[in-house]
Formats: sequence, structure tokens, C-alpha cells
Amino acid sequence: MGRTNPTYRDTVRAVERRWDNFKRALRRYDQPRFERLFEYAQTHADAGGYLNHEEPLFSILVSVDLEQEKRLDELEDRIATLEAKVETNRE
Repeated sequence: MGRTNPTYRDTVRAVERRWDNFKRALRRYDQPRFERLFEYAQTHADAGGYLNHEEPLFSILVSVDLEQEKRLDELEDRIATLEAKVETNRE
């Protein structure tokens, strides 16, 4: 029998465990934000597994970037909507 390779999701969990000491050293209010970064990586695990890059941290970082871009887009849309309402109310 051959050896099985860990899945990308397993690899992300292993990377997260390696960062446990860092997480514990963070201020308590930053710890949930740190955990959210790895949730973002798990969100894009299918794409990360498909890429199968030799350095999984690259896929993790791109996943985090994608999710933060999505959040920025959503916030920009909300701001534009609120600005439009304020402008309408001024008229």
C-alpha cells in the first residue's frame, strides 16, 4: 500500500496548529480575527486543493485576500447605498 497525502483541508489545519503560539500571544480581542483568517482559507479549500502548490501558505494567503476583497466590496456597496440615501434626503 502506498502512502496517502494529506488533504488540503488537513494541511490548512496543520498550518493553523503551527500558529497556535502566535494566536495565544495575541490580545484576546484579536484572536477571533486571527481564527477568521483560517476560516477564509477553509472556505476556498477546493481551489487550494486543486492548485496543489508545494507551499500551501500561498494558497492560504490568496484565500484570505479574496475574502477580504469580498468584504471590502460589500462595505463599498453599503457606503454607496447610504450616500445615495443621504443625497436623496437632501433634495
